[in-house]
Amino acid sequence: MSPAKTIATWFGAGLAPKAPGTWGSVAALPFAWAIQYWTGSAGLVLAAAVLFLIGWAASNRLVETMGIQDPQIIVVDEVVGQWLTLACGPLSIPAYLIGLVLFRVADITKPFPAGWADRRVEGGLGVMLDDVLAALYSGFGLWLIDWIVGL
Repeated sequence: MSPAKTIATWFGAGLAPKAPGTWGSVAALPFAWAIQYWTGSAGLVLAAAVLFLIGWAASNRLVETMGIQDPQIIVVDEVVGQWLTLACGPLSIPAYLIGLVLFRVADITKPFPAGWADRRVEGGLGVMLDDVLAALYSGFGLWLIDWIVGL
């Protein structure tokens, strides 16, 4: 597998025959846990920013190679969105489970402006951007739940 495909599919998670986006989000969790454990939420945001840039390039390569605007096998965007969501909550199993559900709902429903970006922005940037925008909603939701009930 090429380096671009390895990154874009998040080490093959995007090759799952069903629900590749969900598998990409799940595959993001152990990496997020390790990063957040060692560097805190700020480190997780920084890691997401770096992966956004790498994922943009890798996604561009696959979009061009496959000739499909947003191939389902690309899940590095879910990894970035999931990391941004989790950075808004504490390092705990309940927060990670809630963050996973919130991000998947936001990624699937694509509230504005995520849906706009999904439809209007092309190439690798479009692949990555809608998930970052969806993470704004899921991250806020996770932060709010933690603030209300404590996770």
